[in-house]
Amino acid sequence: MTNDQQFTAAPPRPLSEHDGRLWAMLTHLSALIGIVIGAGFVGWLGPLIIFLVLKDRSAFVAEHAKATLNFQITMLIAAVVAALLWIVLVGFLITAAIYVFVIVFSIVAAVAANRGQRYEYPLSIRFLR
Repeated sequence: MTNDQQFTAAPPRPLSEHDGRLWAMLTHLSALIGIVIGAGFVGWLGPLIIFLVLKDRSAFVAEHAKATLNFQITMLIAAVVAALLWIVLVGFLITAAIYVFVIVFSIVAAVAANRGQRYEYPLSIRFLR
């Protein structure tokens, strides 16, 4: 091999439509699992990993991962505010409402992703575009 030869990486192989729908659905479900396992504070971790690994292979997966990340970050902020409100004894109600909200809309988003549909979470701040 001479010094003039350079190695170039092959572009990532795109995901099939089926695999894209599967990974988009898993993005939402990984957030839900993170919420349950991490007591509400690591729901963003699974979608972040999926986004970083698959964003170049599927625009559909990247779109769902960004929507999930935006929603999870928004809900994390809401949970912190609710935790502060525990002092005035209404925080526990807000915290319970947040958990129900996250569970319901994560399942709705996962079903939409599995059908190959686009989904926008309600009340989600768009940190990532």
